[in-house]
Amino acid sequence: MSHANINFYFDPTCPFAWMTSKWVRMVTEERNYDVEWRFISLRLLNASVDYSTHFPEGYEAGHTSGLRLLRVAARARAEHGSGAVDALYARLGAHIFDSAPDDGEQIGPDGLHRRGTRAFVEPILAEAGLPSSLADALDDESFDAQIQAETDEALSLTGKDVGTPIIHFEPPAGVAFFGPVISRLPARGEAGELWDHVVALARFPGFAELKRSLRERPQLRSFGISDEETGLEEDWHGGSRKTKK
Repeated sequence: MSHANINFYFDPTCPFAWMTSKWVRMVTEERNYDVEWRFISLRLLNASVDYSTHFPEGYEAGHTSGLRLLRVAARARAEHGSGAVDALYARLGAHIFDSAPDDGEQIGPDGLHRRGTRAFVEPILAEAGLPSSLADALDDESFDAQIQAETDEALSLTGKDVGTPIIHFEPPAGVAFFGPVISRLPARGEAGELWDHVVALARFPGFAELKRSLRERPQLRSFGISDEETGLEEDWHGGSRKTKK
């Protein structure tokens, strides 16, 4: 049984999950919380969806790569413990989102996003202090049942009309919620205060939802946004992003 204060369900290809995870890491420094990083697959979540009509071009390849990376994370946890998932997700996110855009090196002739390949994963495993042999799990569908089970577990906490991340605070009896979706990080020393406001709202039994689809473009280098830039808004309704002028 996990004794973590926070169960954080993530898909490694979701930029908002990555941004929220960086904030949660700041919270753990201020509050001395422990996090268990658990899995939710956007590809499995959308298994019955026609990507060509519901998502912009490239999303299916991206989500499929996310599932492949979660297989690697699942094997890392099985062989090296939960701390391996912590280290691996930290390095994956840094490469996927805190690095400059790929400049056209996105989807290969096999329809697979580059980040779902051995060439991408093996150096990241090395950075995380993990063996390159874990990359064998990219194609190992035997891990999909476990990833599906954790995806189902996450949705059982919030309902199905959500995305990533999903956070369960003080499990098993504590509150769970989708998000929060944030586009930039709070200042040092303010992360815990923002966390307290979110948890207080979520703990009110009558609270259901607070949402808007207009969002700042995430302050991530992969979106071409530097640490000093903010304010460019997009409408993320239904996964289709449209810049608000």
